[in-house]
Amino acid sequence: MELPWLGEHCSERTCKQLDFLPLKCDACGEVFCKDHIRYDDHKCSSAYKKNAQVPVCPLCHTPIPVQKGEIPDIVVGAHIDKDCKYNPAQQKQKIFTNRCVKPGCKRKEMMKLVCEQCGGSFCIKHRHPLDHDCKGSSQPISKA
Repeated sequence: MELPWLGEHCSERTCKQLDFLPLKCDACGEVFCKDHIRYDDHKCSSAYKKNAQVPVCPLCHTPIPVQKGEIPDIVVGAHIDKDCKYNPAQQKQKIFTNRCVKPGCKRKEMMKLVCEQCGGSFCIKHRHPLDHDCKGSSQPISKA
């Protein structure tokens, strides 16, 4: 070792590598090598002060503002207890609600398919006037 005063040892207790270009953690202030500078790599206990992630509510999927120094888990928990607009009934909403009005057909469609002649709501199979015995006009219109 020709220059022992140069560099510093990594503060990670499993590493202690002598690094000639040491990096200082901006959250906890300790010195680390390039392999342990990330918050997760050295399990930084002060990472919540600097880590600028915006947590999202797992129920209503809205971003929750977190001030510096606050622990995100506590803030999200408080949001769930007070301000959360999650509606469990909204999850069980039926998608296929438009029932075919042709006698004997029990199919339901996601979108309403209305006949231009009689105004009835039908399924894909019975949407054309010839397929549902349309009574709307005297002459059936066929584009086939």
